[in-house]
Amino acid sequence: MSTTPNAGDVDAQLVARAQRGDQRAFEMLVIKYQRRIERLIGRMVRDVDLVQDIAQESFIRAYRALPQFRGDSAFYTWLYRIAVNTAKKALVDLKRDPVISESALHLPDDGDETSRTENEPSDGETPDAVLASKEIAMAVNAAIEALSEDLRQAITLREIEGLSYDEIADVMNCPIGTVRSRIFRAREAIAERLRPLLDTPDGTRW
Repeated sequence: MSTTPNAGDVDAQLVARAQRGDQRAFEMLVIKYQRRIERLIGRMVRDVDLVQDIAQESFIRAYRALPQFRGDSAFYTWLYRIAVNTAKKALVDLKRDPVISESALHLPDDGDETSRTENEPSDGETPDAVLASKEIAMAVNAAIEALSEDLRQAITLREIEGLSYDEIADVMNCPIGTVRSRIFRAREAIAERLRPLLDTPDGTRW
């Protein structure tokens, strides 16, 4: 009975082929992760016109560094780290501070055909409920944008990209304890901004 290979196995096979000079294999990796990388960069860079350029530069750097990839971490974790570093370098070159792009936060997930436009309520949603949801979303965006770069990056990778603590530690090149601390502090800061809207008691997080 055959089993379907998981994403890691497929990536490993494509990486191995790309390391042997199969450009088509690397192109398949680009196709697979391009939107995720662009979303990640879009949350660091306000200027949406730069997102594709930085993403392209990230893939170029990844291709050049591919011979040094040894599989010690998942390919997409390694790729995320390259993208984050490329975006940081671009921001330094432009003398800009990395900030969350509000439009990037509303991008649908890959293949999410059920996503609705921002102003289209679902069945059973009242105008008041829609307004409240939008107010909460705006408060979350504002709270994330107000975080320091390290806290913002950690909470984005965890809550939006869904990376594990180990993977985030790898991407951010720091101990896992530091990752846990940053995510905790980020959540506390976001909860503080949301508390007036949600009427939650002190000490309760979102």
